[in-house]
Amino acid sequence: MEKDFQSNVFFSDNERYADIINGFGCDGIPFVKGKDLQEMDTRVSLGRRKGGKRSRKRKRTLYRDLVRKTPFGINFAVIGIENQEEIDYALPLRIMCYDAGEYERQATVVQKTVRKLHKGLTAGEYLYGFCKSSRLFPTVTFVLYYGEKDWDGAKDIHGILDFTDIPDELKNKISNYRIHVIEVRKLQDTSVFKTDVKQVFDFIRFSDDKKKLAELLEEDEAYRYIDEDAYDMVVAYTGEEKMFKWKEKHKKGGKVNMCKGLREWIEDERAEGREEGREEGSERMGQLIIMLTEQSRSEELVRAAKDAAYRETLFKELKI
Repeated sequence: MEKDFQSNVFFSDNERYADIINGFGCDGIPFVKGKDLQEMDTRVSLGRRKGGKRSRKRKRTLYRDLVRKTPFGINFAVIGIENQEEIDYALPLRIMCYDAGEYERQATVVQKTVRKLHKGLTAGEYLYGFCKSSRLFPTVTFVLYYGEKDWDGAKDIHGILDFTDIPDELKNKISNYRIHVIEVRKLQDTSVFKTDVKQVFDFIRFSDDKKKLAELLEEDEAYRYIDEDAYDMVVAYTGEEKMFKWKEKHKKGGKVNMCKGLREWIEDERAEGREEGREEGSERMGQLIIMLTEQSRSEELVRAAKDAAYRETLFKELKI
């Protein structure tokens, strides 16, 4: 839950949200500006009523992570972000429900508008509240996956359907629904991002390589003045909770100097490594001393036994 909270805080910033839309959705072309995004209710209700009150269905409510209404010229698109740490093998179904619920929400608004017109409607248009010319805003959801394990789940609805013995002729007529999973740790190029999304994603994807991290922080000056919520996002998804203790020390004006924090982090790990090495060395030396002591005692016992046997034999020969 802590990771979900941090990621929701981080991407609640509309400039970062727009960066994700432009970076993943528009191949890096800056079509969208953060100031133009409109926040939307993250609740999704499934089960829209089709006709009158008698046909009202019981609705099921789902909750998305984040969703924004995004302008493109005179049109809009509805774009959601889901943050995922573990693999959800039923994710295509969940994302399809999110998007379908958004379309249902829009259709309900259209329905109310259409029924106010009355005149000029066909029987079907009035009954279902949707005209021939009615249109909905396109909707899409980007799934940001931060897990260390490679995503091996399905990325479309067909991937979770059992097509055993189903003829291809029928299979080809069963609608598919594709989802968009972005594996953050496997990103090859983060240059499409223009905000600190780049620095956060880079740190996460190189978090297992301290040498690469050190090079990254030295080359990119943005890490010297990274926002506090970006710093918290990094700590949450890399599991390096030790970095929290350096935040207050290296924070100034809502910014954190990650470069200094990383240097101290690496030095502490080296010191711990040296201490562990000394402890391990001391333990091994102690074991060696015990072994040698036991060996020495054994040799003394053997010599004593031999001496006793020799004396006994000698006494017998001398008849003493």
